[in-house]
Amino acid sequence: MSGADLPSSLGGGARPPTETEIEPDASFLARVAARFTRWAERWIPDAFVFALVATFLVVLASIVSLSTKRGVGAAAVETVTIWGGGFWELLPFTLQMALVIITGYVVATTRPVYRVIARLASVPSSPRAAIAMVALFAMASSWLNWGFSLIFSAMLAKEVARRTSGVDYRAVAASAFLGLGSIWAQGLSGSAALQMATPSALQPGVRAIVDGGGQVPGGIIPLSRTIFLWQSLVSVGVEIVVVTALVYAYAPPASRARTAEAMGIDLGTSPLDAEAPARRGTPGEWLEHVPILNVLFVLLAGGYLLTYFTKSGQGLDALNLNTVNLVFLTVGVALHGTPARLMRAVKEATPGVWGVLLQFPFYAGIAALVVKTHLNEVIAGWFVSVSTKASFPAVIAVYSAVLGVFVPSGGSKWVIEAPYVMQAAHDLRVHLGWMVAVYDLGEALANLLQPFWMLPILGLFGLRARDVMGYTFLVFLVLAPVVLVLVTVLGATLPYPL
Repeated sequence: MSGADLPSSLGGGARPPTETEIEPDASFLARVAARFTRWAERWIPDAFVFALVATFLVVLASIVSLSTKRGVGAAAVETVTIWGGGFWELLPFTLQMALVIITGYVVATTRPVYRVIARLASVPSSPRAAIAMVALFAMASSWLNWGFSLIFSAMLAKEVARRTSGVDYRAVAASAFLGLGSIWAQGLSGSAALQMATPSALQPGVRAIVDGGGQVPGGIIPLSRTIFLWQSLVSVGVEIVVVTALVYAYAPPASRARTAEAMGIDLGTSPLDAEAPARRGTPGEWLEHVPILNVLFVLLAGGYLLTYFTKSGQGLDALNLNTVNLVFLTVGVALHGTPARLMRAVKEATPGVWGVLLQFPFYAGIAALVVKTHLNEVIAGWFVSVSTKASFPAVIAVYSAVLGVFVPSGGSKWVIEAPYVMQAAHDLRVHLGWMVAVYDLGEALANLLQPFWMLPILGLFGLRARDVMGYTFLVFLVLAPVVLVLVTVLGATLPYPL
């Protein structure tokens, strides 16, 4: 399956979604979630608006802070200078995050991967088992790559809906999103952990804060001290078990299910039944449809990756944004088979990255102001004042989740938050790598309440956010207290600083 086999922009072929009413006998939680979603759709603007508002608030705070020493005029000039100088400091990271989305999509839309999807979809013997299975694979795949998981899980859910009689279409669609609402940030594409392990992903001023006067050399925290901590892996395992069991428990039986057919949604045919694109006659077109160039690229990139990991001597610590993206791109090139299929897949994926390209420079400017006007020290002091060493992880998890509802972008938010979260961790003598994991756990919870990252796949399903958020809201209510217990109990087992 190539990108061309999918509807344009992940959902261009789906019918426009219609208003879906919650049944009169729906559960209390489903009704509450529906009301919350209606409120959010009416009152919460796009994430870019929050980036603009945050920019102006931080600019104002910086002027106020600096004016106590320099006067308002001089403070305003210095603030504007710092903001403009920092605006483009994260261009490498911006492209890296865009490629996380693109390479994940490229892998998920290959024919070999879809054959796996079809086999998995034929396994469950009941609607409840099918819905729980989609949730399980959504979480497992999100640990590898959240962009891949988003598409892989959506395709698995649709194939399950085609093959399993009586499956509730809303519940199975919600399951496809649960990886981004639980463990994605604890995995190989978790933006905060990769930022801490990638020298070019944060400004020198932020690295100096993390360094803490030599406590963390260079301000670099390898993945072995974040997502590969045994405490982090335990939290991932607990979340998978809890969410899978919860989904199985709440999944409607066939007698109460609202199927795709009942909702008037045409699931179409399996992409495996689509005809392969015809080869062209000119030499240039012929090259686009033969595998030789893909094979040569795979050999080249594979050789580099093998050499890189062998010579680094760091094992898993050698993973960073660049190597993760190259691994996924290499797998995608290999599985698509020809340049034509690969190019179509990349073309289909690129509309999903516009938000990253637009918003991240604004967050870079905010981060520059937070660090260079020493606002990070003020905010860190507040966290220290309301926390103890034992309670700090839970405080940050709640803070990250709340802020994530309004600014749904883990990587860009960490650019802003890293200075004061890491400073407070030093002050309270808390394990810095665990605080990255804690931030990620809280950030993922926000996705269960904020439909921003659901949008790329809701069009593919032909659904609205309100159709699925009754289920994601219920998962949030169960998972949030579990996360707070995990970050507190497991955090107590870790020394300072790493």
